[in-house]
Amino acid sequence: MENSGNQPYPVQFDVDYPEGGRNRLTTLIRPIMAIPIEVVSLFVHGGLVIAPFLMILFRAKYPRWWFDWNLELRRFSARINAYWGLLRDEYPSTDEEQAVHLDIKYPDVQGELNRFLPLIKWLLAIPHYIILFPLSVISLIFTALAWLTILVLGTYPRPMFNFVVGVSRWDHRVAAYAFLLTTDRYPPFSLRP
Repeated sequence: MENSGNQPYPVQFDVDYPEGGRNRLTTLIRPIMAIPIEVVSLFVHGGLVIAPFLMILFRAKYPRWWFDWNLELRRFSARINAYWGLLRDEYPSTDEEQAVHLDIKYPDVQGELNRFLPLIKWLLAIPHYIILFPLSVISLIFTALAWLTILVLGTYPRPMFNFVVGVSRWDHRVAAYAFLLTTDRYPPFSLRP
């Protein structure tokens, strides 16, 4: 295992803050507009976790094509979540990055990953989920408040925006560790980049 003291965490996530006014009409009807893209997302998410788990455990491999598939699915989901969370007004693209940025470093399985750690990573991530649960509830409350603020003032308050993005960042890092199995570095307990 390499020393990771000064290296950035291998999962980075950010959403560009939308400058200028927001689209009040699409904000108002967002739950209805998001249904078709959410249906597409649900159909393509099979095999996201089980296959990498089995490949790392039994073969000490994480094929690049499978990693790329999982990364693109996570990016797609991140765009959908940013749309649902009112972070962006653009309808989520199935193939373009847009203003939602998720990068996960491809692992050197033999040099960076312990092939038996996937058996317990989900268990090791429990402290994160205990903290992420109340943070996610606060994030949902901020999203509801942002919905009202956008409808009335046409803007998403920057501190609430940053908090919601931070909770998403933390969640992506924990998911990459415990379920996508792309790193053995324990995720930081932080909302920061």
